Amino acid sequence: MKKMLMVWMMIGGTFVFAQNKVDEERMQRDIEITENILSTMIKQQLNRHNFFPLEIQGSYLPGYGVTFRLPSSEFGNFLMLGDNMELEVPIAPSTPGEPMHYTYSYSSSDRGRDEEDRAWNESRRSSNTRSKNLSKARVVTDSVRDKYDLKILEAAKNFIADYGDLLSQLQPNEKIIVTNKGEGGRNRFWIVRSGSIGQQKQNILSVEGLRSDVNQFRQGKITREQLLSKFTIMNNEISDELQPDLELLSSILNRSYSRDLSKTFFCDENVYYDRLKDYGVIYHMQVYASRGRNHDDLYDMPTIGLNDVDQATRDQKVKELYPKFEQTVKDDLLEFGRTLKSLKNDETLSLEVVLTKCKGCSIPSTLELSVKNSVLKDYASGKLGKDAALSKIEIKKGANQ
Repeated sequence: MKKMLMVWMMIGGTFVFAQNKVDEERMQRDIEITENILSTMIKQQLNRHNFFPLEIQGSYLPGYGVTFRLPSSEFGNFLMLGDNMELEVPIAPSTPGEPMHYTYSYSSSDRGRDEEDRAWNESRRSSNTRSKNLSKARVVTDSVRDKYDLKILEAAKNFIADYGDLLSQLQPNEKIIVTNKGEGGRNRFWIVRSGSIGQQKQNILSVEGLRSDVNQFRQGKITREQLLSKFTIMNNEISDELQPDLELLSSILNRSYSRDLSKTFFCDENVYYDRLKDYGVIYHMQVYASRGRNHDDLYDMPTIGLNDVDQATRDQKVKELYPKFEQTVKDDLLEFGRTLKSLKNDETLSLEVVLTKCKGCSIPSTLELSVKNSVLKDYASGKLGKDAALSKIEIKKGANQ
């Protein structure tokens, strides 16, 4: 009898595994179809023509769900401006004395090697500097931006409610998310606001729903209003007010993960943050493992004192360093997070990390760590031990490389 029971348990386990196994080709097809649906719904909500470009990127993370990422919210300025208006962003002349010209660009392309990633950060910083020389631009008012954001959220809610079930392979506990937040914060642009040079008001938008709730709605077990009430919605304004404690933590992270102090990956002083109203603060950091050398395809790994290593050796070292880096960044979020004074108890400290490139290494492409400020305060006061505090840090890992 016991043998028969064990056989049935094995058969049942095999059946569940088969049910949960994802057909990657079918998943990709479902994502591409729903990307198009969401894009169409947003353009209809904003009364834009179908030929207007609006590229949406969907991705699936097993055990988490499907995330649809909208372009940078600055892209929405094109949608909100009149048909005869253009958004103009300055590009510095290549030769001194030439007139400055204006253009707009949006790119989310992936880069192959670490030095190219660093080039991206240098480009971002230099474009920020160039934008201070802007002489003219079209202005999008905050009130128009608010209306735009609300329309985006409305389209996202309707999309999840009406078409979320088209993602046929999602498990009941997996999510459907629509957001304008790029991985690692790669959605920031500098333009003119209200006639002065600076960063335009930008909101982080996100709508998140569970597949199980969508299933209940489709089966008539809950009403549409009940389904919408279950969605997690974020519409938080990024504050441009400088706060000393937030700046200090950015400086601490930059120094701690510098080439000469870090024992794992380094960040080349690219850490910056977004202060979100009624949410907390999100820090963004991109880390590297090596310095590539174009002339001989060899790498230097300054944090572990290795020079002239080939690609295979470099990748093996990256795989070995990753677990230590993950543990270190959790410890540092807890220890250094205690320096923050301006966060409220119920607000959140988050750190988004874009990890070093390592194709085929089976390490995450990104890390997102979050902890409530109340946890940091309890740890600082001794009410909470380190292990207990570490257990309260939420971690989301991006798709494996």
